[in-house]
Amino acid sequence: MNYQIKDIKLAKKGLLRIEWAKKNMPVLVYIMKYFKKEKPLKNLKIACCLHVTTETAVLTETLLCGGAQVYLCASNPLSTQDDVAAALVKYFGISVYAQKGEDTKRYYEHIKAVLSIKPDITMDDGADLVSSIHNLPFDKHKNIIGGTEETTTGVIRLKALAAANKLRYPIIAVNEAKTKHFFDNRYGTGQSTIDGIIRATNKLIAGTNFVVCGYGWCGRGVAMRAKGFGANVIIVEVDPLKALEACMDGYKVLNMKEASKIGDIFVTVTGNTKVIRKEHFKNMKDGAIVANAGHFNVEIDIQGLQSLSKQKKIIRDFVEEYTLYNGRKIYLLAEGRLVNLASAEGHPAEVMDLSFANQALSVEYLKNNYQKLKKQVYLVPHDIDNTIAILKLKTIGIKLENLTVEQKKYLSSWQLGT
Repeated sequence: MNYQIKDIKLAKKGLLRIEWAKKNMPVLVYIMKYFKKEKPLKNLKIACCLHVTTETAVLTETLLCGGAQVYLCASNPLSTQDDVAAALVKYFGISVYAQKGEDTKRYYEHIKAVLSIKPDITMDDGADLVSSIHNLPFDKHKNIIGGTEETTTGVIRLKALAAANKLRYPIIAVNEAKTKHFFDNRYGTGQSTIDGIIRATNKLIAGTNFVVCGYGWCGRGVAMRAKGFGANVIIVEVDPLKALEACMDGYKVLNMKEASKIGDIFVTVTGNTKVIRKEHFKNMKDGAIVANAGHFNVEIDIQGLQSLSKQKKIIRDFVEEYTLYNGRKIYLLAEGRLVNLASAEGHPAEVMDLSFANQALSVEYLKNNYQKLKKQVYLVPHDIDNTIAILKLKTIGIKLENLTVEQKKYLSSWQLGT
């Protein structure tokens, strides 16, 4: 077995942390038991480019129980938990290529290593794996039958690929499942982003002007949690409907030019590039904190910040202090990468239980239906989404109300009314 990790001696610690996560992922454990009995993924080779965390470890164990061969690399250079990577190698026999803090060159070498196994299915988080495949000759990976994508950013990239008629195989957009983006993006990103900022800075959130760039599901979650901590939340948006919704939700809505003058903490969650730029840094207060919770480190114009700075130093773990020529200091968290995974541990296991249940069942769906699918991006089938919601409710002891015969008749008739 080949692998590239930091230190195999970290495996015992990683195993204990995986066991803790597993206790909080009952839906995936249910699927794991079903997979172990039925082996629906037998002989499938799955290449995974995901955040190497305890929750991902439970997903990979589930895929193994289904009979798959699993190969894993990191989807972000700073998100890998090295003890988890070691545990996956030592105790689960998974070829892992991931080290926290790896540079860009090593990051893509690890993607290349995972692809060298000639996978049948890809499992991606941000679409770097799929993008790498599409930059290679078609014959290299003509055996791939399908893939899944975890994130908003990745789905955007893949839809662009499909729109250009260049997508080589069907992809299921796991991010679009209601049991994913309604919960993972809102409650997971919301909590873990605040967690990452506090761990990195130990700053009080209450009373600060907290600027959230983007009011999609992730932005809503961050805004909601920041408000809960007592912050004065300001939303920056380009979409008029989302801006109006943020206003109706009770937040101040400003453009970036105005928000940059008054913000104490800035978080980008847009999936776009250069959201906070050179002209905004010039406006910022001394001591402003800037972080990113979107997928890639392009949302903050780091080169623009560097061009305005006479000095840069690491002042705390995951905190870089930039001293501008005007004497003001700006603090960049986690090198502009995902602050919730770099300086914290990412989403709680309870919410990743839903996301990764979608991943596992979507892979099974691809195995059974790939011959009927076109080379395009698909939604998670409604039956899978619904099943996961029912299972989650069951595991937390919630019972649903049932419609009566009369109610069913009323809902299906055009004749009944006032």
